[in-house]
Amino acid sequence: MKVVLEHLTKIFTNKKQKSEVRAVDDLNIEIPDGKLIGLLGPSGCGKSTTLYMIAGLQEPTSGHIFFEDADVTDLPPEKRGIGMVFQNYALFPHMTVAKNILFPLESARVPKKEAAVKAFEAAKIVQIENLMDRKPSELSGGQQQRVAIARALVKNPNVLLLDEPLSNLDARLRLQTREEIKRIQRETGVTTIFVTHDQEEAMSISDYIVVMKLGVMQQVGKPQDVYDDPVNLFVANFLGTPPINIFKGEIKNGGVYIGEERIMDIAYRDTEDKPKIYEGQNIYVGIRPEGFLVDPNGVLTCHIDHLEVMGRDISIVSKHELSTKPTVRSIVDSLTDMPREGEIKFNLRPQKMLLFDAETEERLK
Repeated sequence: MKVVLEHLTKIFTNKKQKSEVRAVDDLNIEIPDGKLIGLLGPSGCGKSTTLYMIAGLQEPTSGHIFFEDADVTDLPPEKRGIGMVFQNYALFPHMTVAKNILFPLESARVPKKEAAVKAFEAAKIVQIENLMDRKPSELSGGQQQRVAIARALVKNPNVLLLDEPLSNLDARLRLQTREEIKRIQRETGVTTIFVTHDQEEAMSISDYIVVMKLGVMQQVGKPQDVYDDPVNLFVANFLGTPPINIFKGEIKNGGVYIGEERIMDIAYRDTEDKPKIYEGQNIYVGIRPEGFLVDPNGVLTCHIDHLEVMGRDISIVSKHELSTKPTVRSIVDSLTDMPREGEIKFNLRPQKMLLFDAETEERLK
């Protein structure tokens, strides 16, 4: 089922302090039928509030929510046909797995035999059909999460809503469970909205991601497209593990400079449809870790304070004014090739460099 948000806004008012907070500000999104969408952003960006408004748990201050062509903005949650999975699972501790899954069907007064069949089918989808007689305390965190998903799916929802469902799991289990969520979504074909602050989670399983900041949508697109072509400095900073390296730079003499080093040529422009590039412009230069190449004749010099070795990645921690902890990915075949002190020179892959206006933080190139 397609979900459309039109000018969706939520304002929280503090009457005592006579202040207000725009948790969600004029949000416009169209979520295609059968896709998994990640709502991504830091704490306080409005992603969970957006999810609660779609679920009907919070009332919008203004705007509309459509499921296909039906306006559901004023419908109560039970009439929207949604399945909800909360961060803390919200399972009934005194009930077995089977009864937890059956609960929504019993509340809807579905006949017992039919309900039992549906509950087993939902359990089979999430691969917990052999745990039906256990109670939540007898399950691992990942198994509890699957019970919560099965309970949401048993109603055959039009839309599945997941509110940071992996945050309580350890790293390895989080990796396994997110793959399971993607598998379940593909098998069922249900439109799914997944809220997370973890960009790696969002990029790994989402068909599209929506990046939010302070209630405002910054960018929407396929994960790789948003990673490769961020619209502003916030999006570039937020996406990427290890994170992007940011340097202060300047446009002068027809080139991009970091300090006194000219790192590339650039053409000036003054157009209405693209941000301006002009002489003397202060900029930020973003370089992805995979954009660095160790080269004795490189254009950038880094003064090494110490190295942080993390498997395939190496962080070069430097107090030099031109760089602060640049991270380089897969640059050497063996660690013995990397100097431990002194200086190291880099060349850059131009296609991995991103330029941003220092004042507006909008993308220039």
